[in-house]
Amino acid sequence: MSEVAIIDSGGANLASLQYALERLGATSIVSDDPERIASARRVLLPGVGAAGDAMRRLRERGIDEVIPCLKVPLLGICLGMQLLFEHSGEDDTPCLGVLAGNIGRLQPSVARPVPHMGWNTLEAIAEDALLRDVGRDDHLYFVHSYAAPVSKATLASVRYGEDFAAVVRRDNFCGVQFHPERSGKVGARVLRNFLTL
Repeated sequence: MSEVAIIDSGGANLASLQYALERLGATSIVSDDPERIASARRVLLPGVGAAGDAMRRLRERGIDEVIPCLKVPLLGICLGMQLLFEHSGEDDTPCLGVLAGNIGRLQPSVARPVPHMGWNTLEAIAEDALLRDVGRDDHLYFVHSYAAPVSKATLASVRYGEDFAAVVRRDNFCGVQFHPERSGKVGARVLRNFLTL
């Protein structure tokens, strides 16, 4: 049984995620095999790109049926977090439905271009082991054009013209809109916290 299964959703950040886990002493595999994913102790659902393409890839392999049934900790990252919700406005895409709510496009302005790209701090909403030792002055790296609304599942939000969910959790399903593997020591702290859930 692998300690962490990284779902191969077609993103380009798989190797950097493996390296980040390796630095924390965790073994991982990258897989699109539903059985290997279902047998892992923890699961990462990364995502880079478009919601429609990512969901199509998950459906073709039957992973979309495995994910909602998982009882082990799962962490969705960036697009992977968005896929946990019911629907994305990107490509009018039905998603996994693990979390209630719809993903919408960020509204651009002269001062706030879209995609939202750069370092931001979190506004904590609820205490959770996933955010242990992450402070209000700690910066994390974001790059995205779509976002989840603040909801009952939101542990922390971020403001970019509007408030949106930056960290979510419902039972064993967690998600972060930022990229922990690109967020230095603070991102490593979040991954370490996930590994101890």
